[in-house]
Amino acid sequence: MIFQMLGDLANRVGIIIVIAFILSKVKIFRKLVSKNKISYLDKLIFSIFFGILGIIGTYSGIYVKGALANSRVIGVFVGGLLGGPCVGITSGIIAGLHRWAIGGFTALSCGISTIVEGVLAGLVSKKFYKSNNKLSYSLIMGAIAECIQMIIILIIARPISAATELVSLIAIPMIVANSLGIAIFIGIIESIFKDQERAAAIQAQKALRIANKTLKYLRKGFNEETAYKTAKIIYDMTDVKAVAITDTEKILAHVGIGEDHHRTGDNVRTELTKEVIKTGKYKVAKYSNEISCNFDNCRLKSAIIVPLKERNITVGTLKLYKTAENSISQIDLELALGLASLFSNQIELSKLEYQEELLAKAELKALQAQINPHFLFNAINTIVSFVRTKPDKARELLLHLGSYFRKNLQQGVDEVDLKKEIEHIKSYLEIEKARFDDKLDVNFHIDKDIKCKLPPLILQPIVENAVKHGILQKLEGGTIDIWAKDKENGTELIVQDDGIGMSEQCLQKIFNNDKNKGSIGLVNVNNRLKNKYGDKYGLQIESKVGQGTKVTMLIPKDKGANYDKMFDC
Repeated sequence: MIFQMLGDLANRVGIIIVIAFILSKVKIFRKLVSKNKISYLDKLIFSIFFGILGIIGTYSGIYVKGALANSRVIGVFVGGLLGGPCVGITSGIIAGLHRWAIGGFTALSCGISTIVEGVLAGLVSKKFYKSNNKLSYSLIMGAIAECIQMIIILIIARPISAATELVSLIAIPMIVANSLGIAIFIGIIESIFKDQERAAAIQAQKALRIANKTLKYLRKGFNEETAYKTAKIIYDMTDVKAVAITDTEKILAHVGIGEDHHRTGDNVRTELTKEVIKTGKYKVAKYSNEISCNFDNCRLKSAIIVPLKERNITVGTLKLYKTAENSISQIDLELALGLASLFSNQIELSKLEYQEELLAKAELKALQAQINPHFLFNAINTIVSFVRTKPDKARELLLHLGSYFRKNLQQGVDEVDLKKEIEHIKSYLEIEKARFDDKLDVNFHIDKDIKCKLPPLILQPIVENAVKHGILQKLEGGTIDIWAKDKENGTELIVQDDGIGMSEQCLQKIFNNDKNKGSIGLVNVNNRLKNKYGDKYGLQIESKVGQGTKVTMLIPKDKGANYDKMFDC
């Protein structure tokens, strides 16, 4: 009898699963489920939907001894897991009141147990989302919920003999079938999230490919010519219907539908675009009236508008258009935001072409000029390799890359906190460590409560030199140790590696610009230190072939540093 009931109940559960599978293919349901933040309206929709799903589970139940063996809990419990306490309680009330209204000697107990199961699902929702194995978690919690229902039936339903006989028949079938049904339903929902993650990974990779292709244009400056070539690349590589790029006053380029009336050189007219420029925050135009095009037959119906920034100042916008209203998806938004972030970095990088005009210090000009553009390409290729396999790592490396270039573009700054210089080095090293995996190990030894300000880009060229010319020349790789020691007369900074080292002859010629161009970073750092603090504050370099190199410098406490802040590195 129990096994037959288990089979029959499994068939009923199958109905719920089929509904779940069909819904997983419906765009509106996928969009609702995959939202990062659920609004009150979303919660109401969720509650009604999962409450109705619970009612369907009731109607598809099997009559047993004047009661129903059913799959009502699946809808309510899944709703609570996904939507939290509010959805769990509300959907439980909807399905529970319906069950109570049907009647029968278990009407009250089943109605109450349905609400209790919804409450339980809502309470464990946060732990569910944090769980590494959501299927197992939902299976176990579903089984616990059904056990609670059996207990409530025994406590409330009367006569007690009928309740006991009923529970002995339906307990195992309902616990097994419904907990499995909950787990399968969650598995279907999980597939939606994985589809979204795969789509996001593809978009991230696409954004990197676009950034790689546009770099050679945007690094030449932000103008009509470079904007047009950039917009054309985006248009060709995506499924958007038009791409526009503006500065703060006019359209620099428009490619795709609407070129005949969205013309280069026209003033920015859209209120949303003006708002993005003013606030520095993106906007989505869901309908054509929000685009505010004066052309009567304009086919552009929706758009995403994102700011382009240079050092946190909005210098223009990137706009992606579609021809259907309310068609800007979360994936479109992520693509636009990703491109805007990369383009903003590229616009900043364009300043490297005009260093002689932008840098106030002659010694810093020479150091900045050595920045190797291949580092960017290598970093991009490294990040692309992580996009599919380790998307979280790819996002982390993108943040490090952006931080690295932002700090590399510091201009007109005499001194920076040691903490900022260390952060800059860490961003650089995280990318290099990702490229070379276990060949590079780095240790920081920073004294606590150290107070130090120093010229920008002092340590980074030395660390880069240790990586490129010391560690990576060894087949097995090696270790770099970075010290910051608080001394009585200043802050002692040391960069030491166990790389290939150098001969005494090379060591003696290292500061000869003409004969040793490979050491331009060390030469610039040495000259800048001497110019600022005096000849005795130049770099001290010790090296032995096969043992490594040690570079030491001293930043004096009484030489132009304004110490106003204490920090822990």
